Amino acid sequence: MTREPQAGLDHVATLAREVAALGEAIGLPYVAVSHDIAGARPMLGPDGRPLAETVFRWIDPSLKYWADRTFALRASFIHAARCCAEPFWFAEGRFGAWRPMPVLEAIDAGPVSEVFGVTGAIMAPAYLPGGVIGAVCWATNDPAVDVRGVYSARAAEMHAAALRMMGAYHDALAAARPAPRLTRREIQCLKWAAAGKTDSEVAQIMGISLPTVRFHIRNAAEKMQVNGRAQATHRAAVLGYVSGGG
Repeated sequence: MTREPQAGLDHVATLAREVAALGEAIGLPYVAVSHDIAGARPMLGPDGRPLAETVFRWIDPSLKYWADRTFALRASFIHAARCCAEPFWFAEGRFGAWRPMPVLEAIDAGPVSEVFGVTGAIMAPAYLPGGVIGAVCWATNDPAVDVRGVYSARAAEMHAAALRMMGAYHDALAAARPAPRLTRREIQCLKWAAAGKTDSEVAQIMGISLPTVRFHIRNAAEKMQVNGRAQATHRAAVLGYVSGGG
């Protein structure tokens, strides 16, 4: 386990308390958090304990979602966060946002109330450097709460609070490093590789030798601390050097 800098986590704990206080103020007092919905580790405070145990609380105290490795696969909130980078709401048994979002609205939100006791919620995804997706979910089990009204008035503020906390935690992680700088030639080789070209084809397109193409791709992989051509092109896309949109 890597060790997080103490000062950074002290700041995260302060931001976490602000997130919890915001939930109390708007009538959504139950908060669930994940700094990486693809990972198994919970967000930790400066004392090494999960923030879900010390700062945040959930409707069902026995539901330790942060300790359940399958939670992200079962929870429709998490699935929705993969499809939508903006805050969205859950109310009246469905998801929605400030504008029509067919992908979000097509997600089956039915099990949310039955399984997790949630009648309404606002979710703020936090898309972070390196392709990481974090999320904060403010929820209630009180059907009288006007979730859509709260969303209209406070969603931007909630999103900013989520981004501040997740960004601070991301920076506090010992594994967080500045993005490597690739050369123009390294980027060109990786772009053609990502487009499906072989090393020989890249060499012909760029007018350089085959060993030179492999040299550039190998150098880029070493800078990004990955192994092989496939990992190098994927990492370059995550870091924004190569288009990931096809």
